[in-house]
Amino acid sequence: MHNFINMKQVGKIVLVALAVLLAACSTRELNTKTSNTTGWNYFDEKTTNFEALNDVGNVNPVGMVAIQGGTFTMGENDEFVTAPRNNSRRSLTVSSFYMDKYEVSNLNWREYIHWMEVVFGPVAPELVAKAMPDTTVWREEMAYNEPYELYYFRHPAFSFYPVVGISWEQAMDYCAWRTDRVNELALIKSGNIQYPPFAELQPTYEDEIRNEWEEAHPGYYMDDKEVTNPEDPTTTTTMYTVPFDYIRDQFIFNTEKYLYSTDYNPEFGKKPKTDLYGNDRKVNRADGLLVVGYRLPTEAEWEFAAFAPIATEDGLTIEGKVYPWQGYHPRRLEKDHRGQFQANFVRGRGDMMGTSGALNDHYVTTAPVDEYEPNDFGLYNMAGNVNEWVLDVYRETTSQVTSEYNSFRGNICKKPVNITMEGGREVYAIDSLGRVKTEWASEDDKRDWKDGDFASLIDTDFPLDTVAALNLLGESEGSIKKDPTDILAPRITKNTRVYKGGSWKDRVYWLNPTTRRFLEQDQASSTIGFRCAMSTVGNQIENGSTTLKK
Repeated sequence: MHNFINMKQVGKIVLVALAVLLAACSTRELNTKTSNTTGWNYFDEKTTNFEALNDVGNVNPVGMVAIQGGTFTMGENDEFVTAPRNNSRRSLTVSSFYMDKYEVSNLNWREYIHWMEVVFGPVAPELVAKAMPDTTVWREEMAYNEPYELYYFRHPAFSFYPVVGISWEQAMDYCAWRTDRVNELALIKSGNIQYPPFAELQPTYEDEIRNEWEEAHPGYYMDDKEVTNPEDPTTTTTMYTVPFDYIRDQFIFNTEKYLYSTDYNPEFGKKPKTDLYGNDRKVNRADGLLVVGYRLPTEAEWEFAAFAPIATEDGLTIEGKVYPWQGYHPRRLEKDHRGQFQANFVRGRGDMMGTSGALNDHYVTTAPVDEYEPNDFGLYNMAGNVNEWVLDVYRETTSQVTSEYNSFRGNICKKPVNITMEGGREVYAIDSLGRVKTEWASEDDKRDWKDGDFASLIDTDFPLDTVAALNLLGESEGSIKKDPTDILAPRITKNTRVYKGGSWKDRVYWLNPTTRRFLEQDQASSTIGFRCAMSTVGNQIENGSTTLKK
């Protein structure tokens, strides 16, 4: 009995100690009620009514994995005699970020194209055409790939295969579109705005409907053009469509335009945000509803995510991994799966998938984006299947001048133009597509920062023969020819982008995440796809979850 009483007393002491500890942890001198430097109250109508917001963390982005950043060794960890030595090893730190669990699929891109066709099809078909993947990337001079050109993107059988034929520029446009659609849906679901009236965008042939629409939208007039009469193909009729400027100004949700432009005021929903005076207002970033924004991962982020250098219980990480999975073998070693390949790649000359009856990876070209085992971060196909675009501009010398934190080459410091003040807030100019208009000067372009590659800085735009020699020959300056084989002419430009990861058409060497290649940002390939990333705000995220580390 004596021991039992002692244990009860010990239990009470522990509970009291825990309560004191929790109370101490819950109090913080810094707060968002009173200024710790002036003593004035925040959110006080009797003062300047300064709003001090707090506790707005990361919004869980759909389809993404939370990746806790850290220090790792980036660069070559394998040797191949004939490969370019353009990625020397160095230690650097990557901040926490989010990355897509899967590569962007054909189904994902068809959703994008469908939205573009619904919104822009009747009024700006050139924008739809600009977003279409280049299906001709499947063509080869000595191969019959016409079925892929015809069916790979559109046929449902390939819905969950990675989209290819996408340039770096198209991938960036998709990231911007995805950001707007995710934020738009978040505001609709929270009751702050309503669904856009998509039915309005359908073309009409009736004057009555046109007149009703123009009366309901003062200042806008439907576009009309002569087209073949759908009821009588031998005649023509007038088709009316919603004008592009209305779609741009009032219809298309754009995150930056929504936040910063007074020209765009979508209809509020059932539960709009209100200010301190009870007036309806737009949601702002501090309300915690909007995602930061989708983008391509930097090369450092991509390589970090591929290797997944997660520390063990002793705080150490595995260095020198060759592939995104553990070990040095492209085949699995577990008893139940022994000999199976861990990625989609070429085993040898002419061996794309093994022999009939014993296919080793089951796919001759690409594979579904959820095939094979994920790496330790839960990311699929970080080696093989398709190469992936990253954000960086390619330079051989990047690793020699890299930053120790969030390494990236490609900065262009842009800023909004024509900022004005309305109602005590900044208002930004809008471009022809309804986005915030930006500008930058030549000194803001850092893509060539400390390039160090002398050949790429030489002006090679000169003729084979001098003007004097041409005059002697009686030739005009217009006949001057340039030497396309000049070894000093740079093949790398400010628009040359990095891609990584290896593909279904590559040998195993390229599956090493440290390897890197390049292509112009307006070009595409049947071996290149992409996945999106997103930055975090505030504290670092826990590995494998979206919970903020306290």
